[in-house]
Amino acid sequence: MTTGIADLARLYEARGSGAVPAYQRVKDLVSEQITSGRWREGDALPSESQFVASLGLSRMTVNRALRELAAEGLIRRVMGVGSFVALAKGSSCLVEVHNIAEEVRRRGHRYEARVLALGEEPAGARTAAEIGVAEGRPVFHSRLLHSEDGTVIQIEDRYVNPGFAPGYLAQDFTARTPFSFLSEVAPLDRGEHIVEAVLPSPEEAALLGVAGSEPCLLIHRRTWSRGAPVSVARLLHPGSRYRLEGAFEAGRPAG
Repeated sequence: MTTGIADLARLYEARGSGAVPAYQRVKDLVSEQITSGRWREGDALPSESQFVASLGLSRMTVNRALRELAAEGLIRRVMGVGSFVALAKGSSCLVEVHNIAEEVRRRGHRYEARVLALGEEPAGARTAAEIGVAEGRPVFHSRLLHSEDGTVIQIEDRYVNPGFAPGYLAQDFTARTPFSFLSEVAPLDRGEHIVEAVLPSPEEAALLGVAGSEPCLLIHRRTWSRGAPVSVARLLHPGSRYRLEGAFEAGRPAG
């Protein structure tokens, strides 16, 4: 970080008060450091206490500025650690099914995965209906964390029909994604996305490194091969780090 808290204090004082609220002046000052490139992705911001002491503002004012910057996706706040310049938002096409590892690498960033769970369990009623097996029959279950440059961007919770992917549990999903393996053994011929805005559970917030009040994007994804359902996945993204994109042409029916 090339602009320290003392430099920020001088810049803040030089601007005077005018009619702009104090919290907005703090936001503008921080935003300028980020958009100018003086503060880069992952850089740590001064602490709230440093802002308060150096700028002569109340903690409430500083907190509001940082909260709004986080809501706008410019910074990310980690409870008990501090605030950091946010990574550029990853994006995924809403109308297509892509490999998250390839999306991250296309952005020139480092992809990593951590396996939280991988095993076999009886299908509950909902899972059985979604992947076309009888309730209580064994299905494969995996749960992964996907990271971009060391920051978690997705929790993937997936159930798979064993009939389409008998080797699923033998895979090293730190080396390849479930999507990559399933695309090889059960080529996709149809996909379905349902998107919701949700709040993370306490466990999910801890895994994602976000506050429990941060809105997240939840994608329910089902995929089919040879006309039959293969898997259903629950993909949870922090809203401040991810966006969905889509395009359509006038006069063409939705696929």
